[in-house]
Amino acid sequence: MEKDLSVNVLGQPLQPCSTEPLTGFFRNGACDTCAEDRGSHTVCAVMTAEFLAYSKYVGNDLSTPRPEMRFAGLRPGDQWCLCAGRFLQAHDEGCAPKVDLAATHARALDIVPLEVLEACAL
Repeated sequence: MEKDLSVNVLGQPLQPCSTEPLTGFFRNGACDTCAEDRGSHTVCAVMTAEFLAYSKYVGNDLSTPRPEMRFAGLRPGDQWCLCAGRFLQAHDEGCAPKVDLAATHARALDIVPLEVLEACAL
């Protein structure tokens, strides 16, 4: 898998999202992406209790630990590379988490308008 150019939504070099917990499609701490990343894990978001509950409700439980997958589960305050479509869905439902624009990959713009990301910026 070849990574796309590591550029953020501001047109600058992509900044890290989180190494604790370790996030990203490539599990390199950044919201890097590639053609094989069908979910577009490109939005660096700060988890909230509200968003985690919403995500679980719509079928993506991010808060329950899954040791067999080396996943400790997310808690409010953790940063995580979210799928751009899920972020937009949460935004449309009124429960989008805050976003770190410097750590959000430019490919997120294929799905989420910049104005939406800016409205949710840290």
